[in-house]
Order: sequence, then C-alpha cells, then structure tokens
Amino acid sequence: MTKVLSVGGSIIVPDKPDVDFLSEFVGMCSKWLDEDKSRRLILVAGGGAPARVYQTAYSEVAGAAGFSADANAADWIGIMATRINAQLLKACFSSYCKNDVVYNPTLEDLKFDGQVLVASGWKPGFSTDTDAVYLGEKFGAKTIVNLSNIEKVYTDDPRKNPDAKPLDTISWADFRKMVGDEWTPGKNCPFDPIASKKASELGMKVICAGGKNIPNINAILNDKEYIGTTIGD
Repeated sequence: MTKVLSVGGSIIVPDKPDVDFLSEFVGMCSKWLDEDKSRRLILVAGGGAPARVYQTAYSEVAGAAGFSADANAADWIGIMATRINAQLLKACFSSYCKNDVVYNPTLEDLKFDGQVLVASGWKPGFSTDTDAVYLGEKFGAKTIVNLSNIEKVYTDDPRKNPDAKPLDTISWADFRKMVGDEWTPGKNCPFDPIASKKASELGMKVICAGGKNIPNINAILNDKEYIGTTIGD
C-alpha cells in the first residue's frame, strides 16, 4: 500500500523549520509504517518561507535594477527551496528512506527501496503538487493527500471574502473552474492547476487537509473519518 503526502512548505518551514511539527509528524508516520511493513509513503516537500523570501528578494532586486522579474528564474528559486526542505525530511526519516531525494518524478528507473521516498520540486511550470501526481501514477497510489495551512477548500478566498464557505467534497470540473489552467510561481491555491488537470485525467482523488493536525493526518492514512476536502469524481 502506497500513500502520497504532498507536504506544504508552509508546514515544514513557516518561518524557520518547525521542529515540534516535524518531530510529531515523523513519529506518527513511523508508527503507521511499523504497523505493516508493506506500507509505503511518498513525501513531496514544498518550498515554504525560503521560497517566498528568496523569490521576493529577486523581485525587489529586479525592480530596483529596472527590469522585470523572470517567471522561469523565480520558479527555479522556489524549486531550490523545496530541495533543502526535502533533504531535511529525508534526514528526519533516517533508515526508512533509503533512496536519494527525487528531483525528476518522470525518470523510468526511479527506485523505492525503503518505506519512505522523498521528492522535491522538479522544473519550472508547475508546483510540487504535480510531482506528487506523477509519483502517485508511477507507484500505483490513487489518492494524493495535500497538506497545507488550510483545513478545507473554500468556495472563495476566506481572507478576502467573509461569505466563502468550506467544502467537504467537490468535483474535478468544479474545482478546476476555481483554480484555472495556468501556473504562476508562488501561486497560492489548494492544488495547482497543472496537477489538477493530470490528477483528474488519471481518475485520482485528492484530499486537502490541515498539515498541522497530526491525529487527522493519521485518520486519513488509516482510511478513517477526517476533516478536509475531497476532490474527485
């Protein structure tokens, strides 16, 4: 049994690495893995504060120098942030993770020798959500669990619209109307547009849930009742 967790960078590094969260998360996952040695986890790390801080710095320097920030360059900066976060996750899972961090989820000869495989961002054009979908397809996972700093998908941005309502379920068609079809570096949406298109084509289900709620993540892993939004048809 293989499960994919797309771990938002804002959960790993909200401003600096969240040691308390990482300790609880690794402990919970390790216990789940130990209960059944056939269980495997694929963890895809987001960029978090390092990505935002460095991308903002680049944008400000570009503005001061009188040229427009290049989206491709901004994406690469974000990708490098995901890589240091992924290396941190790999180190924290120690002997559970036997392979190097995955940079390219489309390689044919990817190896998954332990119970945990860790991946980072790949290349410009989409977020780590898309890497999670590629790896889910490769290793036979039908569900992607997207952990971020929001507990559910809303009908609109609740920070801007007080009438926005949380959703328990939403179809791919309706969700894709909300997020659109294009990715821009640093775009803040529950699951990125490119990943959403691919996941819907593959017939995958995506669960969006709060990344800091460890008991809730455990419930999701054990196929029990959980708090979150299920995207699927």
